[in-house]
Amino acid sequence: MTVLTWLLDSDPALRWQVERDLAGAPPEVWTATRAKVATEGFGAQLLARQDPDGQWAGGAYFPAEFRPSPDSGQPWTATTWSLTALREWGLDPTVLRARRTAELIAENSRWEYENLPYWGGEVDVCINAWTLANGLWLGADVTGITRWFLDHRMADGGWNCEWVEGSTRSSFHSTLNALKGLLAYDIATGCTDETLAARRAGEEYLLQRGLLRRRSTGEQVAPWVDHFTYPFRWRYSALNAVEYFREAALVDDVPPEPRLAEAVDRIRAARQPDGTWLQNDPMHGEVWFDVDVPAGAPSKWLTLYGTRVLDWWDQGSTPGDAVSQPD
Repeated sequence: MTVLTWLLDSDPALRWQVERDLAGAPPEVWTATRAKVATEGFGAQLLARQDPDGQWAGGAYFPAEFRPSPDSGQPWTATTWSLTALREWGLDPTVLRARRTAELIAENSRWEYENLPYWGGEVDVCINAWTLANGLWLGADVTGITRWFLDHRMADGGWNCEWVEGSTRSSFHSTLNALKGLLAYDIATGCTDETLAARRAGEEYLLQRGLLRRRSTGEQVAPWVDHFTYPFRWRYSALNAVEYFREAALVDDVPPEPRLAEAVDRIRAARQPDGTWLQNDPMHGEVWFDVDVPAGAPSKWLTLYGTRVLDWWDQGSTPGDAVSQPD
């Protein structure tokens, strides 16, 4: 069995991306598979768990009944995580719009932080990034969150979720998630000079560090840059970061940035002799259901991302090349 055959034997949420980005299938093939996300597999299972009030698990970021304990870990079942998964899996947003999801969430969901209204965001960079992307996807008014990112960028170019505790230096994790939110905005709206400038500054923050290292010492920032897991959640890794730069390059119609080279080498080094990537340690916490394999097993999701990134890098895409654009 080839790696491609193995990848194609998968849930529609993964298979349509394999068809589009790796197998070179015509649009009528992968769009038909993508439509099945709403009716089969992971997407259908997660849709079935939506509450009548538009939320999941009765809460915005945490389930309604969640009480943290030393062993509980972060639960991944509430509204923010469920919306993010459905969007990343390629669910047609009209499915949720028909359910009045954005309106119901606006009426019924409040952030655990100071009971703030859901689509207004809160104070955490990563939470606001997912809310911005999810709101744009569903047609909610998230104008205020866009402005928030412009106002909360740090002097070094990036963002840090701990700004509210007084941090003045950017974080790899927070900056990457902020960039994903701003990219979603630029795709949806065509961007503004301000959002594009903010995205460029955040990208430069990571590029100056080769996506891997502390600028002050040149040392690797932490072991997690080489820990590839799916779902990505909020965690930074070289694979997660290069995947962002791949998507941004396709949107901006530019070739791969040369300063990604060392991070790409790390991704290539993690590929197994059979062409797969192994799951590292998935982030602990309650889930609705498993969408990938345990630690140590070959991961179809990571193999999709790893293969797609290396194909893009090795092709050395230049402006005007016929390369699949992210939706």
